[in-house]
Amino acid sequence: MPSFHSSKLFFFFFFFFFLIFLSLRTCNARSIFTFKMHHRFSDPVKKWSNSTGMLSPAPEKGTVEYYSDLADRDRLLLLRGRKLSDSDASLAFANGNSTFRISSLGFLHYTTVQLGTPGVKFMVALDTGSDLFWVPCECSKCASTEGTVYTSDFELNIYNPKGSSTSKKVTCNSSLCAHRNQCFGAFSDCPYMVSYVSAETSTSGILVEDVLHLTTEDSHQELVEAYITFGCGQVQSGSFLDVAAPNGLLGLGMEKLSVPSILSSKGFTADSFSMCFGHDGVGRISFGDKGSSDQEETPLNLNPSHPTYNITVTQIQVGTTLIDVDFSALFDSGTSFTYLVEPTYTRLVESFHEQTQDRRRQSDPKIPFEYCYDMSPNANASLIPSMSLTMKGESQFTVYDPIIVISTPSELVYCLAIVKGTELNIIGQNFMTGYRVVFDREKLVLGWKKFDCYDIEDQNTFTVKPHATTVPPAVAVGIGSFGCSEKFNHSSLLLVFSFFSFWFFQFCLSFHHYFRTRWKRERERENDLLPNSWLSA
Repeated sequence: MPSFHSSKLFFFFFFFFFLIFLSLRTCNARSIFTFKMHHRFSDPVKKWSNSTGMLSPAPEKGTVEYYSDLADRDRLLLLRGRKLSDSDASLAFANGNSTFRISSLGFLHYTTVQLGTPGVKFMVALDTGSDLFWVPCECSKCASTEGTVYTSDFELNIYNPKGSSTSKKVTCNSSLCAHRNQCFGAFSDCPYMVSYVSAETSTSGILVEDVLHLTTEDSHQELVEAYITFGCGQVQSGSFLDVAAPNGLLGLGMEKLSVPSILSSKGFTADSFSMCFGHDGVGRISFGDKGSSDQEETPLNLNPSHPTYNITVTQIQVGTTLIDVDFSALFDSGTSFTYLVEPTYTRLVESFHEQTQDRRRQSDPKIPFEYCYDMSPNANASLIPSMSLTMKGESQFTVYDPIIVISTPSELVYCLAIVKGTELNIIGQNFMTGYRVVFDREKLVLGWKKFDCYDIEDQNTFTVKPHATTVPPAVAVGIGSFGCSEKFNHSSLLLVFSFFSFWFFQFCLSFHHYFRTRWKRERERENDLLPNSWLSA
């Protein structure tokens, strides 16, 4: 073939594979999927709970009862531990199949997810201290879900594997099955059992796989169906029946069974997520969000046997005083307040007290904080000592809300919202408010940046409007919003097909021209070999 056609062939294959590369790269671009997040005492949750009549009335924000309730819940978790362990012990339950009334939401933050085909919504608790995602399913003993619809933001349901056309059970030969020793065979259903808070609070059942519905933010609103593994929670015990997670729990831990790990392993997102806490109790959690290049960061201290979001603090500044320290602390969005153990606690609170001009109040057993002060009518917030933490790596973490204001019938009181811990230092949600906190499990760093949950920072963020009446299952932003591990990028496929069709047509014309020219030359050569007499004849 002439060199002209060889060049065409070379450029054809070069551009063809280049387009495939671009298509796959676009398809594999990982997205950010954002869910609206609600504090247990946010106004929308309180309206929902009041309308159902299932929950005890929530205390008013700013009252002694409000902060006492949150501190009591923290204390329960701290005294007994968040997730104790996976347990092989059998459980005994009274009363057979039964349900219980919910008296108070036990976890700090909740979101709504949609599972299965057709999609069913679940209002699940968020927990950075555990890994498994589970929902009530084929219940032998679960919390009641009757009469619980207030808006589409909050729905309580029971997952039915037989009612979902995309549901399938996880067998014991799966790499995610941790309790193979309880299996009857390699292809039997994989059981699970996890204990939380105390030996009396647990969930058990079998593992299933089904689609988690995610939605792109663009005008096409493409549906992404991410197949994930979660617990079909058949039996709940303890506080799961009345105060903790009325409709399931979404673990945000670092093990491979957690939702962030599964979404990352299947190529939907980066192995990272962020949480943003609004002052009104409405925030957001964004899977795949790695934050921004200008955020502050500090490395995570990983315990290989049980990795958690643990960081190191090297210095604390209180007002004009610098306190050199060296301690590790758990960054826990599920704890309301910050807890410090001795001697750090005493050094910090005494430094705060020395620089405070207002009169300290006598200790009140109803108030969970030791250092509280009378707030004078002409109080100046600028006179209250500021506070910041220096993390490992010299990154600065400014504490925007080190105090809380309590309203009593006769006066206003403000308290340093730090509680003396017994064994573990915890940076709680009160220190995180005003930040977007990034849990980057790829880089093994914790990131943070001052952030308004309702502002649009750039194209990789999503605005959650306060108290909206409806919410999509999740919204993805950024490029490559298709679930590309299971669906090929349609526009890229069309581009490749069009390019291939064009060049196929060009090559048909080229080969036709080539063989026609060759045929003519052969005829001319044959004519040159014939005698002239034959040609003249």
